[in-house]
Amino acid sequence: MRNIQAWRPSKFVYRQGRLRASPDPAEVAPGSRLMAGRIAEFYHQRLPTYARGELLDLGCGQVPLFQSYRERVSGVTCIDWQHCRHEHCHLDQEWDLNQPLPVADAQFDTVILSDVLEHVTEPQQLIAEIARVLKPEGHLLLNVPFFYCIHERPHDYYRYTEFALRRFMLQAGLTVEELTPLGGSLEVMADMLAKHLQFIPLVGSLLASCVVWITQALCGLTPLKRFSGKSAEAFPYGYALVARKPAS
Repeated sequence: MRNIQAWRPSKFVYRQGRLRASPDPAEVAPGSRLMAGRIAEFYHQRLPTYARGELLDLGCGQVPLFQSYRERVSGVTCIDWQHCRHEHCHLDQEWDLNQPLPVADAQFDTVILSDVLEHVTEPQQLIAEIARVLKPEGHLLLNVPFFYCIHERPHDYYRYTEFALRRFMLQAGLTVEELTPLGGSLEVMADMLAKHLQFIPLVGSLLASCVVWITQALCGLTPLKRFSGKSAEAFPYGYALVARKPAS
Protein backbone atom coordinates (compact mmCIF):
# COMPACT_ATOMS: atom_id res chain seq x y z
CA MET A 1 0.00 0.00 0.00
CA ARG A 2 1.40 3.37 -1.03
CA ASN A 3 1.54 6.49 1.14
CA ILE A 4 0.54 4.74 4.35
CA GLN A 5 1.55 7.78 6.36
CA ALA A 6 -1.05 9.86 4.52
CA TRP A 7 -3.93 7.46 5.18
CA ARG A 8 -6.94 8.91 7.00
CA PRO A 9 -10.29 7.36 8.01
CA SER A 10 -12.99 7.87 5.40
CA LYS A 11 -16.10 5.71 5.11
CA PHE A 12 -15.54 3.96 8.44
CA VAL A 13 -14.30 5.24 11.81
CA TYR A 14 -13.71 3.72 15.21
CA ARG A 15 -15.91 4.89 18.04
CA GLN A 16 -15.99 3.28 21.48
CA GLY A 17 -13.80 0.48 20.16
CA ARG A 18 -16.12 -0.49 17.32
CA LEU A 19 -15.97 0.12 13.59
CA ARG A 20 -18.87 2.35 12.52
CA ALA A 21 -20.10 4.37 9.56
CA SER A 22 -18.53 7.80 9.44
CA PRO A 23 -20.82 10.58 10.74
CA ASP A 24 -19.22 12.95 8.23
CA PRO A 25 -21.78 13.56 5.44
CA ALA A 26 -18.91 14.22 3.04
CA GLU A 27 -17.86 10.59 3.52
CA VAL A 28 -21.22 8.85 4.05
CA ALA A 29 -24.51 10.52 3.14
CA PRO A 30 -27.11 10.33 5.95
CA GLY A 31 -29.32 8.13 3.79
CA SER A 32 -26.47 5.65 3.25
CA ARG A 33 -25.38 5.42 6.88
CA LEU A 34 -27.55 2.41 7.66
CA MET A 35 -25.92 0.23 5.01
CA ALA A 36 -22.44 1.52 5.87
CA GLY A 37 -23.12 0.63 9.50
CA ARG A 38 -24.14 -2.92 8.61
CA ILE A 39 -21.00 -3.34 6.51
CA ALA A 40 -18.81 -1.94 9.29
CA GLU A 41 -20.33 -4.37 11.77
CA PHE A 42 -19.60 -7.35 9.53
CA TYR A 43 -15.94 -6.49 9.04
CA HIS A 44 -15.48 -5.52 12.67
CA GLN A 45 -16.62 -9.00 13.67
CA ARG A 46 -14.92 -11.04 10.94
CA LEU A 47 -11.55 -9.40 10.24
CA PRO A 48 -10.07 -10.41 13.62
CA THR A 49 -10.71 -14.03 12.65
CA TYR A 50 -9.81 -14.03 8.96
CA ALA A 51 -7.38 -11.18 8.21
CA ARG A 52 -3.81 -12.50 8.20
CA GLY A 53 -0.61 -12.67 6.16
CA GLU A 54 -0.56 -10.89 2.82
CA LEU A 55 -3.84 -9.06 2.16
CA LEU A 56 -5.24 -7.88 -1.19
CA ASP A 57 -7.84 -5.08 -1.03
CA LEU A 58 -9.63 -4.94 -4.38
CA GLY A 59 -11.69 -1.96 -5.53
CA CYS A 60 -10.66 -0.25 -2.33
CA GLY A 61 -10.61 3.46 -3.28
CA GLN A 62 -9.52 5.27 -0.12
CA VAL A 63 -8.94 1.92 1.64
CA PRO A 64 -11.60 2.55 4.31
CA LEU A 65 -11.03 -0.79 6.09
CA PHE A 66 -7.27 -0.33 6.48
CA GLN A 67 -7.41 0.55 10.17
CA SER A 68 -9.35 -2.66 10.85
CA TYR A 69 -6.75 -5.03 9.44
CA ARG A 70 -3.42 -3.15 9.44
CA GLU A 71 -2.19 -4.72 12.70
CA ARG A 72 -3.33 -8.19 11.72
CA VAL A 73 -1.53 -8.64 8.38
CA SER A 74 2.07 -8.63 7.21
CA GLY A 75 1.47 -6.75 3.97
CA VAL A 76 -1.25 -4.90 2.06
CA THR A 77 -1.70 -4.57 -1.70
CA CYS A 78 -4.34 -2.13 -3.00
CA ILE A 79 -5.79 -2.36 -6.51
CA ASP A 80 -8.64 -0.35 -8.01
CA TRP A 81 -9.62 0.80 -11.46
CA GLN A 82 -9.17 4.24 -12.97
CA HIS A 83 -12.92 4.96 -12.91
CA CYS A 84 -12.91 5.00 -9.11
CA ARG A 85 -14.37 8.30 -7.88
CA HIS A 86 -11.92 8.45 -4.98
CA GLU A 87 -8.33 9.64 -4.92
CA HIS A 88 -5.79 7.01 -5.94
CA CYS A 89 -2.89 7.96 -3.66
CA HIS A 90 -2.88 4.61 -1.81
CA LEU A 91 -3.19 2.32 -4.80
CA ASP A 92 -0.33 0.04 -5.71
CA GLN A 93 -1.82 -0.41 -9.15
CA GLU A 94 -4.72 0.93 -11.21
CA TRP A 95 -6.36 -1.97 -13.00
CA ASP A 96 -9.61 -2.92 -14.70
CA LEU A 97 -11.07 -5.60 -12.44
CA ASN A 98 -12.83 -7.14 -15.44
CA GLN A 99 -9.40 -8.23 -16.67
CA PRO A 100 -7.13 -10.95 -15.24
CA LEU A 101 -5.46 -9.61 -12.12
CA PRO A 102 -1.80 -8.56 -12.48
CA VAL A 103 -0.82 -10.90 -9.65
CA ALA A 104 0.91 -14.28 -9.58
CA ASP A 105 -0.85 -17.41 -8.37
CA ALA A 106 -1.29 -18.07 -4.65
CA GLN A 107 0.10 -14.75 -3.41
CA PHE A 108 -2.45 -13.74 -0.77
CA ASP A 109 -3.80 -15.11 2.48
CA THR A 110 -6.75 -12.69 2.55
CA VAL A 111 -8.73 -10.87 -0.13
CA ILE A 112 -11.31 -8.15 0.57
CA LEU A 113 -13.94 -7.22 -2.00
CA SER A 114 -16.20 -4.66 -0.32
CA ASP A 115 -18.99 -2.97 -2.33
CA VAL A 116 -17.29 -3.94 -5.59
CA LEU A 117 -18.87 -6.97 -7.26
CA GLU A 118 -22.00 -5.10 -8.38
CA HIS A 119 -19.74 -2.72 -10.33
CA VAL A 120 -17.92 -5.45 -12.27
CA THR A 121 -19.24 -6.54 -15.67
CA GLU A 122 -17.54 -9.95 -15.49
CA PRO A 123 -18.19 -11.08 -11.90
CA GLN A 124 -17.54 -14.78 -12.37
CA GLN A 125 -14.18 -14.05 -13.95
CA LEU A 126 -13.19 -11.81 -11.04
CA ILE A 127 -14.12 -14.46 -8.46
CA ALA A 128 -12.12 -17.02 -10.41
CA GLU A 129 -9.15 -14.65 -10.41
CA ILE A 130 -9.48 -14.15 -6.67
CA ALA A 131 -9.45 -17.92 -6.21
CA ARG A 132 -6.31 -18.09 -8.33
CA VAL A 133 -4.38 -15.49 -6.32
CA LEU A 134 -5.46 -16.85 -2.93
CA LYS A 135 -3.14 -19.23 -1.13
CA PRO A 136 -4.60 -22.59 -0.06
CA GLU A 137 -6.61 -22.03 3.14
CA GLY A 138 -6.80 -18.31 2.29
CA HIS A 139 -10.05 -16.39 2.71
CA LEU A 140 -12.19 -14.02 0.67
CA LEU A 141 -14.44 -11.55 2.49
CA LEU A 142 -16.98 -9.64 0.43
CA ASN A 143 -20.22 -7.72 0.72
CA VAL A 144 -22.79 -6.65 -1.85
CA PRO A 145 -26.09 -4.74 -1.73
CA PHE A 146 -29.39 -6.19 -2.90
CA PHE A 147 -32.46 -4.00 -2.30
CA TYR A 148 -30.48 -0.82 -2.78
CA CYS A 149 -30.44 2.25 -5.00
CA ILE A 150 -28.38 2.75 -8.15
CA HIS A 151 -24.97 4.11 -7.15
CA GLU A 152 -21.55 4.83 -8.69
CA ARG A 153 -23.40 5.39 -11.96
CA PRO A 154 -22.92 4.45 -14.74
CA HIS A 155 -20.91 1.54 -13.33
CA ASP A 156 -23.65 -0.22 -11.37
CA TYR A 157 -24.54 -3.43 -13.17
CA TYR A 158 -25.95 -6.20 -10.95
CA ARG A 159 -27.68 -7.29 -7.76
CA TYR A 160 -26.92 -10.83 -6.55
CA THR A 161 -29.07 -13.30 -4.63
CA GLU A 162 -27.43 -15.63 -2.15
CA PHE A 163 -27.82 -18.39 -4.74
CA ALA A 164 -25.81 -16.46 -7.32
CA LEU A 165 -23.07 -15.79 -4.78
CA ARG A 166 -22.90 -19.46 -3.82
CA ARG A 167 -22.73 -20.43 -7.49
CA PHE A 168 -19.86 -18.00 -8.10
CA MET A 169 -17.92 -19.55 -5.22
CA LEU A 170 -18.67 -23.11 -6.29
CA GLN A 171 -17.53 -22.50 -9.87
CA ALA A 172 -14.33 -20.87 -8.62
CA GLY A 173 -13.57 -23.79 -6.31
CA LEU A 174 -14.11 -21.79 -3.11
CA THR A 175 -15.95 -23.09 -0.06
CA VAL A 176 -18.56 -20.79 1.49
CA GLU A 177 -17.95 -20.66 5.23
CA GLU A 178 -20.51 -17.97 5.93
CA LEU A 179 -23.15 -16.13 3.91
CA THR A 180 -25.35 -13.78 5.88
CA PRO A 181 -27.88 -11.06 5.00
CA LEU A 182 -27.05 -7.54 6.12
CA GLY A 183 -30.68 -6.90 7.03
CA GLY A 184 -34.25 -7.47 5.95
CA SER A 185 -37.50 -5.61 5.34
CA LEU A 186 -37.08 -3.11 8.17
CA GLU A 187 -33.67 -2.02 6.90
CA VAL A 188 -34.84 -1.93 3.28
CA MET A 189 -37.83 0.30 4.06
CA ALA A 190 -35.82 2.55 6.35
CA ASP A 191 -33.05 2.90 3.78
CA MET A 192 -35.50 3.89 1.04
CA LEU A 193 -37.22 6.41 3.32
CA ALA A 194 -33.94 7.94 4.50
CA LYS A 195 -32.58 8.25 0.98
CA HIS A 196 -35.71 10.07 -0.17
CA LEU A 197 -35.88 12.32 2.88
CA GLN A 198 -32.29 13.50 2.54
CA PHE A 199 -33.19 15.46 -0.59
CA ILE A 200 -35.67 17.71 1.24
CA PRO A 201 -34.11 21.18 1.47
CA LEU A 202 -32.76 22.34 4.85
CA VAL A 203 -34.10 19.51 7.01
CA GLY A 204 -33.57 16.47 4.78
CA SER A 205 -30.24 15.35 6.22
CA LEU A 206 -31.55 15.66 9.78
CA LEU A 207 -34.67 13.65 8.96
CA ALA A 208 -32.64 10.95 7.20
CA SER A 209 -30.27 10.72 10.16
CA CYS A 210 -33.23 10.34 12.53
CA VAL A 211 -34.67 7.49 10.46
CA VAL A 212 -31.31 5.69 10.50
CA TRP A 213 -30.86 6.21 14.26
CA ILE A 214 -34.39 4.98 15.07
CA THR A 215 -33.99 1.95 12.80
CA GLN A 216 -30.69 0.99 14.40
CA ALA A 217 -32.29 1.27 17.85
CA LEU A 218 -35.33 -0.79 16.82
CA CYS A 219 -33.20 -3.50 15.22
CA GLY A 220 -31.52 -3.99 18.58
CA LEU A 221 -34.83 -5.18 20.07
CA THR A 222 -35.17 -8.95 19.99
CA PRO A 223 -38.62 -9.19 18.31
CA LEU A 224 -37.67 -6.80 15.51
CA LYS A 225 -34.25 -8.38 15.16
CA ARG A 226 -35.98 -11.71 14.56
CA PHE A 227 -38.40 -10.10 12.09
CA SER A 228 -35.50 -8.56 10.20
CA GLY A 229 -33.71 -11.90 10.02
CA LYS A 230 -36.80 -13.77 8.85
CA SER A 231 -37.82 -11.15 6.28
CA ALA A 232 -34.27 -11.16 4.87
CA GLU A 233 -35.05 -14.52 3.26
CA ALA A 234 -37.27 -12.71 0.74
CA PHE A 235 -36.18 -9.08 1.09
CA PRO A 236 -32.43 -9.01 1.77
CA TYR A 237 -30.88 -5.59 2.28
CA GLY A 238 -27.56 -7.01 1.13
CA TYR A 239 -25.20 -9.90 1.79
CA ALA A 240 -21.85 -10.51 3.38
CA LEU A 241 -19.81 -13.61 2.64
CA VAL A 242 -16.70 -15.44 3.80
CA ALA A 243 -15.24 -18.08 1.48
CA ARG A 244 -12.14 -20.25 1.80
CA LYS A 245 -9.82 -21.73 -0.77
CA PRO A 246 -9.38 -25.41 0.13
CA ALA A 247 -5.98 -26.87 0.82
CA SER A 248 -4.23 -28.25 -2.24
